[in-house]
Amino acid sequence: MSSENSSADDVRQVWDVVVVGAGPAGASAAYAAAVAGRRVLLLEKAELPRYKTCGGGIIGPSRDSLPPGFDLPLRDRVHAVTFTHNGRFARTRRSRHTLFGLVNRPEFDQALVEHAQKAGAELRTGVTVQRVEQHGSAVPDRRCVALVLQGGETVLARAVVGADGSASRIGAHVGVKLGQVDLGLEAEIPVPETVAEDWKGQVLIDWGPMPGSYGWVFPKGDTLTVGVISARGEGAATKRYLEEFIGRLGLAGFEPSISSGHLTRCRADDSPLSRGRVLVCGDAAGLLEPWTREGISFALRSGRLAGEWAVRIAEAHDAVDTRRQALNYAFAVKAGLGVEMSVGKRLLTAFERRPGLFHAVLTGFRPAWKAFMDITRGTTTLAEIVRTHPMAHRALSALDRRQAPAGEQPTS
Repeated sequence: MSSENSSADDVRQVWDVVVVGAGPAGASAAYAAAVAGRRVLLLEKAELPRYKTCGGGIIGPSRDSLPPGFDLPLRDRVHAVTFTHNGRFARTRRSRHTLFGLVNRPEFDQALVEHAQKAGAELRTGVTVQRVEQHGSAVPDRRCVALVLQGGETVLARAVVGADGSASRIGAHVGVKLGQVDLGLEAEIPVPETVAEDWKGQVLIDWGPMPGSYGWVFPKGDTLTVGVISARGEGAATKRYLEEFIGRLGLAGFEPSISSGHLTRCRADDSPLSRGRVLVCGDAAGLLEPWTREGISFALRSGRLAGEWAVRIAEAHDAVDTRRQALNYAFAVKAGLGVEMSVGKRLLTAFERRPGLFHAVLTGFRPAWKAFMDITRGTTTLAEIVRTHPMAHRALSALDRRQAPAGEQPTS
């Protein structure tokens, strides 16, 4: 176990905020709480830097949610996107301006953690939280939460933020409920300089053969990140899709440096975001965009909110005030990210049934391409487009009506 700026005397101290998980959500939460002047401990079970299955796309909302002075460790800037439908009907759309950036997650996550440390957060790695207690002998008073670590050590906090990923132990304590689970498979493929040059500045998005599936190629210097995602339960078909996808790209002859898989989990609409003095954010809360399964911007945004409200919960003197602050956090998440997720869920349902239509519209209808550019750059969101553009609203409502079971009225 490694530790920074800690000593044996700290074992029974009460931290203002303890954050569990040092990914983008956790690092953002730790930064937000630390920059407010609170005593913050960031716990991470792995040693950093560590690999994470993720395309590593940094869209506008992610960039805009980074802490001040953060230097993005970009590996490439994307100016062109080639869309295919199960390997066919290729169409490339280009932009004069950067659409989004690409990062390697180990570098990106490490830089976010270091930023939180500079703000005053303390990091401990190689630490696994076994359970959370808000009552009982391990809790000295009602304003405390006890985190019992593997090995028996107990860490005390006035507020806890769970950011420990899609298989979150803190999420289980809160009672997070999931409405959508997908399997992502990914390969990091080192390629010769000539191949890397061909991919520089452009990505490929392939609408896949299974309902709701798609694949991607993201260039990062001398390595291509190639991945696919589909609904859980289609494991063999998803693996076959990745193999065929790599073969179609002419990359089957290159040995991946890393092959990995990961389950992404999307919250149910009535899933809680808190329990007592414990909040959840990012993947631990099931916060991601259901159609694209984009999670970095959701992690950064919800993490910052969780850190800010954890500070308020740490200051709460009774259960009523604690509950009020937790409800305010939930409202802030649902009013922003929740609305985006709702639109994304509707789009996923439509995409599952009509991927060819999505491909045709995105590649052949200029307003759709402009919307894609605006979303990736962060000048608007899916929800904002549907709310403010009558054509987009009518189109999505028409798709809803086509898909709604007989006798059931779709939401608008």
